[in-house]
Amino acid sequence: MRKYIIQKGDTFGSLAEKFGLTNDGILKNYHNLHCPEEDIMHEEPVPGKSMLIIEDPQFVTKESLSQENVEGTEPMSNESSSSPLSNEQSSENGKKEQKANEDEEKNSSSSPHEGKYFVIQKGTVQCSQGFQFPKLKVTSHKKHYWNDAEGQADYLAVTEDDLQLDPATKPFGQCRLKPSSGGYLPCTYAPAGKWQKTYEKVKIMGKSCLTEISELMCTTGGKITILKHGQQSEISRSQISNAHTQEQQVYNPVVDYDEFKEDINDQQYYV
Repeated sequence: MRKYIIQKGDTFGSLAEKFGLTNDGILKNYHNLHCPEEDIMHEEPVPGKSMLIIEDPQFVTKESLSQENVEGTEPMSNESSSSPLSNEQSSENGKKEQKANEDEEKNSSSSPHEGKYFVIQKGTVQCSQGFQFPKLKVTSHKKHYWNDAEGQADYLAVTEDDLQLDPATKPFGQCRLKPSSGGYLPCTYAPAGKWQKTYEKVKIMGKSCLTEISELMCTTGGKITILKHGQQSEISRSQISNAHTQEQQVYNPVVDYDEFKEDINDQQYYV
């Protein structure tokens, strides 16, 4: 990503055009998802604030408008400069790099889903052309729950066949692809087939499960992605018992951690 200082007169539409993005909805959603809470922008860009610019090629339509050439932007990471290499050095380094990449591919069994959360029913989604964030609704099964022994409906695992949303009518509010003289027309959600980029190694009743990177296309033209997976991390009883009391007392000086351990161990259930 890159960072851009917003100028007076900038709008999401003008910035999307400046950076060659497919639409202003992608720019707004990307910024709001990755920026600090105090920098979230619900209306138009605020002059003087920083805007995070997506660099994913799949969202860029105008290659001639490279973000590196746009005034006011800067990369989010620093790259060290180096002196030019001779042709011989460059060739040798290229061979070493290629060999390293090949070895990495052979030895790696990682998946793009590695380190990602499975999605549950109370998770929320976003559309690149919408304004609201509906919840998911599981209809493909009533059998498997992620990280919930009590079987609460909110924790139902979402699969590739779960296409219904809550609310069912106008789930994303208005649609940017339907402008009119009175504003954008309401969303007409129409999924194009099943969810894509699902985790095929984990299936429920033959249906692949969704993770944070799964996506779904709408026939109107928007791309639907996962906004929140719905799960939240919880500390287990064994982790509490094994924690160092003095160290925890530094982080939580008002809590008697030894007493807290005893209370947890007295409970007759496991988290």
